[in-house]
Amino acid sequence: MARFLASGSRPTSTGTNLSRGQAVRHAFRTVPARFAIVVFTLLIGVWTLLLSLPIAAADGKATPVIDAFFTAVSAICVTGLTVVDSATHWSVFGDVIILLGAQIGGIGVLSLAAILGLTVTRKLGLRQRLLAKSDGGALQHDYNADSHASRGTSLGDMRGLLFAIIASTLIIETALMALFFPQLLLSGYDVPHALWYSGYLAITTFTNTGFVPMADGLASFQGNGFMLGTMALGVFLGSIGFPVIFALWRYLRTAHKKSATRSIGLHAKLTLTTTLILIICGWIAIATLEANNSATFGSQNFWETALHSFYTSVMTRSGGFSVVDPHLMHGSTHLVLDMLMFVGGGSASTAGGIKVTTLAVLFLAAWAEARGYTDAQAFGRRIPSETLRVAVSVVIWGATVVAVSTITITHISGYPLDRVAFEVISGFATCGLSTGLSAELNGPAKAVLAITIWAGRVGTVTLASAIAATKRSHMFRFPEERPIVG
Repeated sequence: MARFLASGSRPTSTGTNLSRGQAVRHAFRTVPARFAIVVFTLLIGVWTLLLSLPIAAADGKATPVIDAFFTAVSAICVTGLTVVDSATHWSVFGDVIILLGAQIGGIGVLSLAAILGLTVTRKLGLRQRLLAKSDGGALQHDYNADSHASRGTSLGDMRGLLFAIIASTLIIETALMALFFPQLLLSGYDVPHALWYSGYLAITTFTNTGFVPMADGLASFQGNGFMLGTMALGVFLGSIGFPVIFALWRYLRTAHKKSATRSIGLHAKLTLTTTLILIICGWIAIATLEANNSATFGSQNFWETALHSFYTSVMTRSGGFSVVDPHLMHGSTHLVLDMLMFVGGGSASTAGGIKVTTLAVLFLAAWAEARGYTDAQAFGRRIPSETLRVAVSVVIWGATVVAVSTITITHISGYPLDRVAFEVISGFATCGLSTGLSAELNGPAKAVLAITIWAGRVGTVTLASAIAATKRSHMFRFPEERPIVG
């Protein structure tokens, strides 16, 4: 035993000894979640260094480290919360760095790693497939065009999913840029600025990042249904998730097949249905609660109120763009926005939050319990109990992160609880809607909020699986006894 300890080796489950370096590499291979956390953290460190350089600032001065760190986290984690004026503080170099961070974070570092592996080796190895499969949590699904049943994403189909990620990203962002460009020209921007701003907005809308490059923000587009509608569409497409986009593409590709079993799968149905329900409910609630607020929608006509409240509801998916200052809204509206932001968008998407499928699974389980059913069911399919346990874990971990962060920031900053909670939930859900509190926080509070953003993007399930390095199994089970619940 003494020789074993001195050698720096450790036994594995197979009985062989590994050096410390080999043990670390083995841990990354067997627990891809660790790889996600390490890569995200390293990227944030690199982006912090780049954004703190004098060349990254418009005035040629070095940006304070805490501000560069917060912006790096916000960009890599596709959040959009800012502690500096994004339109005036950063140089072209800084803007390019932010856009690259948003693009990498939006696609997903693990998916990007698998894509690079595919490009270099011309084939997708098992390790790369496992890494890509772990991106966005455990709720990715594969959709067979010839089968009505949805099932867990098979490793053999990851190649198609990764190509779908690349294709959908390029096609959607190019289409958004083409739609933004003429609107920016009509708004008075010259061709170079309209081209730059349209490309910038195309990336930040689809990745749900929320950064705006124009000095006046989106104020000039209030009431512009085409511009706001295009932005809402980009955020919606980014928030439903790549597996859903992949499923829809395969469904449309097989449109010539009239098979009765042709379907987009349960995951896509749950994601789309729940997303639309939340958007509509949020739309009605926001418009109703702000109808008598002269600082927001009270001074607008019916159609402007309908447009802006719908736009705001869509942005709670994780978009973060706003045409009305959330700080001016009622506290009751803030609570509605808090709930919508906490849910967020779809799994394996550019959006954050606990995800709409998590909410759907919990609701279906409660509905099944109320009706006396043994299993949760949806669209003619049974949802396994393992999925319900994951959903409960996600909500508990998410609520814990939000609660701890809110208490900490409220204590060290002294700001009111409702403002802090709004900012924390927006950060955790990588949404980006803000009352302006982020820029007012002191250094320690900014650091806590940045860590909250990081935890929200990495994902509560990823964090939990990374902490639980090994799966423990017992050769026995304890006697069953039911506590009183409710």
